[in-house]
Amino acid sequence: MKRTIKRLSMLLVGVMATSLLFSGCTKNTSASSSASSSDKVNVGALFELTGQVASYGTSEYNAVKLYIDDTNKNGGVLGKQINLIKADNKSATDESINQATKLVVEDNVVAILGPATTGNTKAASSIALSKNIPLITPSGTSFDVTVDPNTNKVKSEIFRACYTDPYQGKVMGEFAAKDLNAKTAVIYIDDKSDYSKGLAQSFKEQFGKLGGKVIDQEAYVAGDQDFKSTLTKIKGINADVIFIPGYYQDTAKIAKQAREMGIETPLLGGDGWDSPDLLKIAGASALNNVYYSNHFISTDPDPTVQDFIKKYKAAYGTAPDAFAALAYDSAGMLVQAIKDANSTDPAKITDALANLKNFKGVTGTISIDAQHNPIKQTVIIELKNGKQTLKKKVSAE
Repeated sequence: MKRTIKRLSMLLVGVMATSLLFSGCTKNTSASSSASSSDKVNVGALFELTGQVASYGTSEYNAVKLYIDDTNKNGGVLGKQINLIKADNKSATDESINQATKLVVEDNVVAILGPATTGNTKAASSIALSKNIPLITPSGTSFDVTVDPNTNKVKSEIFRACYTDPYQGKVMGEFAAKDLNAKTAVIYIDDKSDYSKGLAQSFKEQFGKLGGKVIDQEAYVAGDQDFKSTLTKIKGINADVIFIPGYYQDTAKIAKQAREMGIETPLLGGDGWDSPDLLKIAGASALNNVYYSNHFISTDPDPTVQDFIKKYKAAYGTAPDAFAALAYDSAGMLVQAIKDANSTDPAKITDALANLKNFKGVTGTISIDAQHNPIKQTVIIELKNGKQTLKKKVSAE
């Protein structure tokens, strides 16, 4: 009996020793993993990589990756490498929520770059706000992206690199009245798009203030293929300008069909017109006497602009559009904020973004205002046979 007890005691000691050994190994492995992760900064890149507006999202993700890769090659930020975590919202609001949740909860990102469009940005923002994670949209232009329309309070963690719908609508209303000497206008909107409706409203207000009159407003639904019935009506009205604040997939078809029907009236729009695919869809002959507000033009001789274009072409074999330029600046704003905060704490990054001043970006020198919008210049582009030319620069207010 004593011999049996002795053997059991020895066995128990062996088991305990083995258990402690494995416990110690596990603890050390965890510490090693923690040390490894502390050398990196997780940043989410949430964009429309597939779906309706994949052209925007792809341009923006490519530009963000370009900036982050370049930053990492030059030592990273605060001595840490940035781990860019790619996420596709499939151009859908529900998937924007799903992917934002994954980035914040599972991937432990300190910030999110993206999405590209207003609706998807507002969807993702709901998660960023609930978890106090800063989010910078390159091109979500609706005013209520950064300000709650119900309370008129600024959304503390949400920022943007682009100007707002009301601002660019105002710019185009003023351009129509003062530069094109237009007295009458027709507005043709995507009736289910916050972006389109926002630009239309501010265009109408500013155009009216300057003596212009909107004599008709028509609507289409994104994805429509045949616009000829409405264009026939618009042609009969014979307004001085037609303002079409939509996205390129639709505006390209509208422009093409309008020109085929003999409508030579100036066509005006916002930054949603900007895409390499605009020319492919509409054709060069349809893209004359077309003007739209934008954040960037590739012919700008500024060295910052030309250096960006050179890098983007080398990386992707194509010229960047304005969405790429905005995304590049978004990544730059985030990296600068981390440096200014001297921290990767999301709360400190948020504070640094709110106080960002005179950041030299591709789309201009950027300072963030009280409503988390950038103060910077605007450009108005004229298309001549589908080629961009600089019509005018509008200074920041």
